[in-house]
Amino acid sequence: MPAGPIDPTPDEFRIAMRNLAAGVSVVATGYGKARAGLTVTSVSSLSIDPPCLLVCIGRSSGTLAALRANQAFGVSVLAENQQSIADRFAGRGGVRGAARFAGSHWITGITGAPLAVGALSAIECTLEKMVEWHSHAIVVGQVRSVRLNEAAGPLVYWHGDYRNIEDAEEPA
Repeated sequence: MPAGPIDPTPDEFRIAMRNLAAGVSVVATGYGKARAGLTVTSVSSLSIDPPCLLVCIGRSSGTLAALRANQAFGVSVLAENQQSIADRFAGRGGVRGAARFAGSHWITGITGAPLAVGALSAIECTLEKMVEWHSHAIVVGQVRSVRLNEAAGPLVYWHGDYRNIEDAEEPA
């Protein structure tokens, strides 16, 4: 593979990262009209014992400010039939704030965090640590509850578009 530029531009880096297929999730926090959430592809397990995850959120995001205030959040790992939720929480159509929760079903978890009904996994966390790093914050959450739903396949984002895994074989 030929060497690339030593200092890639932000656009070059963004294009390179489009090659990384990722699951699509909604991170949500808050109550009632103070609820906030956004679509992310940057969720990762961090440790198993104790169970912790991390998610990266833009520092200018209103959801990050709400998460900091609430100290708890939910991660809803979206199913292949939940693309409309991903679009709403990505800001497509101009819907903002608590209005993003309209048109889909949500439950309130034990921490008070909103969780999407029908998500493949709904993971509730309390905020353990937040590290501001350039344009984003790395949010570490200690997992407090997990709900599972294996009735559908995952919603995946790759090369700027949503995908599903229709022809994937079960692992041997």
